[in-house]
Amino acid sequence: MKLNTFMPKLAGVLLATCMLAGAAEARGKKLELYPVSDATKGTYQELCAECHGGDRLGGIGPALIPESLKRLRVSAATSTIKDGRVHTQMPAFGDQLNDQQVADLVNLVKTPLGAMPVWGEKEINATRVFNEDYKPVEKPVYESDPLNLFVVVETGDHYATVMDGDTFEPLTRFKTQFALHGGPKFTPDGHYVFFMSRDGWITKYDMWALKVVGEVRGGINSRNIALSRDGKHIALANYLPHSLVMLSAEDLSVEKIFEAESLGGETTRVSAVYQAPERDSFVVAMKDTPEVWEVSTNPKAEPEFDAYVDAENYGQNGTKPTSEGLFALRRIQVDAPMDDFFFDQSYKHLMGSSRDGKSGVVVDMDEGATIAKIDLPGFPHLGSGISWEWQGKPVMVTPHLSESKISVIDMSNWSVLKTLDTAGPGFFMRSHENSKYAWADVFFGPNKDQMYVIDKETLEIVKTLKPLPGKTAAHIEFDRDGSHAILSIWEDDGMIIIYDAKTLEEVKRIPMSKPSGKYNVWNKITFSAGTSH
Repeated sequence: MKLNTFMPKLAGVLLATCMLAGAAEARGKKLELYPVSDATKGTYQELCAECHGGDRLGGIGPALIPESLKRLRVSAATSTIKDGRVHTQMPAFGDQLNDQQVADLVNLVKTPLGAMPVWGEKEINATRVFNEDYKPVEKPVYESDPLNLFVVVETGDHYATVMDGDTFEPLTRFKTQFALHGGPKFTPDGHYVFFMSRDGWITKYDMWALKVVGEVRGGINSRNIALSRDGKHIALANYLPHSLVMLSAEDLSVEKIFEAESLGGETTRVSAVYQAPERDSFVVAMKDTPEVWEVSTNPKAEPEFDAYVDAENYGQNGTKPTSEGLFALRRIQVDAPMDDFFFDQSYKHLMGSSRDGKSGVVVDMDEGATIAKIDLPGFPHLGSGISWEWQGKPVMVTPHLSESKISVIDMSNWSVLKTLDTAGPGFFMRSHENSKYAWADVFFGPNKDQMYVIDKETLEIVKTLKPLPGKTAAHIEFDRDGSHAILSIWEDDGMIIIYDAKTLEEVKRIPMSKPSGKYNVWNKITFSAGTSH
């Protein structure tokens, strides 16, 4: 599908949402979209439907459903309706609506849909749109090192900046989808990068040409994406509908859709998907069922059984393989659903957070079995955990989301080696193989303006930075050789601050609009131990 205009993808969206409604009716599922008064329904259709879709599933504006607006407070939603949103096409309706009408609209968009929306191959492919102004190039259109570029996601005004990692000068800045979520994923050569929004939009961007290639909407409410080891396949984890979607990285078409169900038939949200490069597979976290999936990205993968079959029973008792080759599905049973995965560098071991927020669970991916449980109260944010060698043994270090501490875990025996006290719960940790330091933020609470520098040999906090008092300091990323650390001031009127990674002295400040994440091409494609995977 090719449109004459690219920005945005309105025709594809409207076609797909019309198909969505038709598919729901065909399956006999009435979508009770507006469990509120007829007057509020009418107000929505008059003022909101043109941009956000008559079904609230999005159009040129984002989806207006609880899953997409989970972090939007009632006060913020009220302000957005009354005053509009800067840097977007969202107008102000405060002069047309009274306070009660605004409150009714807020109640509407916070009300769940009445049924699971249909979003399958037909609906997804109908949203594909490509930029006719894009022309492939044989080499980068700039002189900068293409493997030392940064992509900086600016969620304040929904733009992304491509920045030279040697000079720290921006090369370009371009509009993105609303509310990008999860880290962008680069092809193995760094040529292309893929972004994902909470509304399920996936954008393909050419890092050599500095142009958007195309977009597709793979879900209604999505969690993250992963790219296969060979860079040919995209996996998309969805909350709505409950699915794992495989797309071609070449043309963004659907290759396969897994309905997310347990072996017993229980439907589940897919909470995350990860590339396991050493295993040539995707590893998938399930939100509501006690399973971990491994989906092969090797066209010659061995046969798998759609059952919990161990090696000793392989092929016995009448069992027959249900899949093999590309996208062969292997199920691993665990005691309870797990979130927020961390992998060791070999990808043999997976650590997930237990749902109660009190422990970490370690799974041997080769054996398909739980081998350890670690006492880790305070919701460890394992997805931000990093690892390094310490006194001849591997350690993993993780912040906690609800307790003021950082845990150091001995990965040789899966025990807590040390606990560092902090001034508040943290969210991100980062380091680099060439740096003696790890950096950790205090993301929550009154001390959110602090950033810790940890000596990787002594396992002690050696410096506390406070780059901008009262402003959130977060998300460190290193350049290719680890000589500089780049910090975000996570505010709409924020900035990135570049530090000398050895002296810890400030080098440069660049204003940006809530730079929520910075991603270095080299560190991401080499799966650096110092960054999240």
